[in-house]
Amino acid sequence: MNLIFLSGILVLIIAFFMLKKYLSKLNDMKKYREKVLFEDALKYMFDCEFKLSECTIDSLKETLLINEETARQLIYKLEKLGLVTEQNNIVRLTDLGRENALKIVRIHRLLERYLAEKTNIKETEWHRIAEEKEHEIDIEDANKISIELGNPLLDPHGDPIPNEKGNIHFRKQIFLDELDEGKYAQILHIEDEPDEIFSVINSHKIYPDMKLKIIKKFKDEIIIEVEGREIKLSTEVAKNISVKEIEESNYSKINVKPLSSLKTGEIAEVNYLSKALRGEQRRRLLDLGIVPGTKIKPVLESIGKEPVAYEVRGTLIALRKNQAENIFVKEIK
Repeated sequence: MNLIFLSGILVLIIAFFMLKKYLSKLNDMKKYREKVLFEDALKYMFDCEFKLSECTIDSLKETLLINEETARQLIYKLEKLGLVTEQNNIVRLTDLGRENALKIVRIHRLLERYLAEKTNIKETEWHRIAEEKEHEIDIEDANKISIELGNPLLDPHGDPIPNEKGNIHFRKQIFLDELDEGKYAQILHIEDEPDEIFSVINSHKIYPDMKLKIIKKFKDEIIIEVEGREIKLSTEVAKNISVKEIEESNYSKINVKPLSSLKTGEIAEVNYLSKALRGEQRRRLLDLGIVPGTKIKPVLESIGKEPVAYEVRGTLIALRKNQAENIFVKEIK
């Protein structure tokens, strides 16, 4: 009888500690979800400030996918922490709230830059992954990432990265569709949301820093020239590309063409690598000596026409077409 009683007590003790552990885990999950919601809200409010638009309770609900009650509870908690103020359904960051928002923005944009430079993950995945991971690392870890990347000023989409002190550089820019025919521009920023529009831009291999010319404008579309290609974009897509106007003399169209267009035996000089070459692939080409000013010559095609063997600095290297078409060269007569 005593043995049965003791066994029952032992089972109750084990069940108690298991329940306590389970409840503790639930509490941790609840705190983490609340942290994510707080940080997403602050980041969205900063984005509204950056774009000179108002953050309303309705826009907050729509962006964070929450209901009215949750939105008002969220604002109430953020107000108690001194991070936001709310008046007539308009929500604004306080100085403390902006300071916290800039930390989250810094973490997110550094993560995107890291994914672009250090991995082979597709461009369309950078934002999603950074959205997930930004809540899991602190600002000290982000600062270490920044040092590893050489303290970059911009993320891969052209957004400015706040520095350690929370300072951020604003650049004057206009939307691509605001330029007139015949004008020249340099791309400063590409909006990575919504996904479907970013995927269209990415499919055309359009990246920040590229220079372009407005060939033709219609009511609902625009034709641009970039890297020797003519690209047709809808006005909706063009509104997701921000640029600054430049002079024709800065367009730098100096008779360059893709390396893939060279015939066997033709000699050319590397002019630049397209922004389409990123991460490990770009580093490998640079390590092979494919840098501006280097002479390069196709010497041998394989049976299937790729890869092609190129002579670079007295060494033969093999490149596939999708690599060679993103290396721009100037033919040497």
